[in-house]
Amino acid sequence: MPLTRLRFPFLALTLGVGVPFVAAAQGAPDLSMDVAVLQGLDKVTAHVVTIEAPVGQPVRFGTLEIIARSCKKRRPEENPESAAFLDIWELRPNQPAQSLFRGWMFASSPALSAMEHPVYDIRVLDCEQ
Repeated sequence: MPLTRLRFPFLALTLGVGVPFVAAAQGAPDLSMDVAVLQGLDKVTAHVVTIEAPVGQPVRFGTLEIIARSCKKRRPEENPESAAFLDIWELRPNQPAQSLFRGWMFASSPALSAMEHPVYDIRVLDCEQ
């Protein structure tokens, strides 16, 4: 597949190099799911957890608040892929909330749009009903 096309019709994003990634509307639409399944890593303790984030409901991991806004999954007859649109905030006592990440994360390409944080890593594993 050429680098200029992804098969997620709900996605259009631009990488830092200015190359637009525009979805090709091919085949049946992707499935909207109710729960984003995420993996959280605390880099200090090496503690790894699986986080189930219902769409629209905040969940906590350490000092992070994660809100899955959308979770899409390809149909079973297509190449497997799951993607979630996430809002991630850092909540610290006596400080205003700080936005860390807002955008799509892909299960198959976690480095494509990664959250930058010195203590925590978050990645998408799957989308479920």
